[in-house]
Amino acid sequence: YHYSYGCIRLNGRRCIITMIIVEAIVAMFATISFAILFNAPKKEVFYCGLTGSLAWTIYYGMTEQGINSVLASLVAAFGLTILARAFAVIRKSPVTMYLLPGIFPLVPGAGIYYTAYYLFIGNNEMSGFKGLETLEIAGAIVFGIIFGFGIPQRLFHRLSPQKLDLNEES
Repeated sequence: YHYSYGCIRLNGRRCIITMIIVEAIVAMFATISFAILFNAPKKEVFYCGLTGSLAWTIYYGMTEQGINSVLASLVAAFGLTILARAFAVIRKSPVTMYLLPGIFPLVPGAGIYYTAYYLFIGNNEMSGFKGLETLEIAGAIVFGIIFGFGIPQRLFHRLSPQKLDLNEES
């Protein structure tokens, strides 16, 4: 039994694909909200939403397959960084415009909440467990971004639309 929205896994792929689409759309709107909050230009808000949607889809798909949330966060942050760098070159904008809003679906906010919650109710063991898990996820996001920036920039410049030089002879 799948806990999200009472969906039964044995029901076939249609239910799982529907859930991934719903999750991606919600992540996109959440990311667009943060892009607006960060005053991203209106023409770039949709692309900011795509970065967050891709990152969440990677994370959600991996965790649904039983992969550890730390590894899923690392891979999702790496994918997010690659897409943000590609958009930065193609759209001629700073990479941070796409990267910062796109991170928000991956931020372990619930982990931070539960760390504080367990600390306040006196359950130090669970607080420590959730705190460590949250730090691991945050570290994985950082390393995913670092690995994404480790790819040489010249590979991304191949995506840039080339300007035609009319003075150039064939």
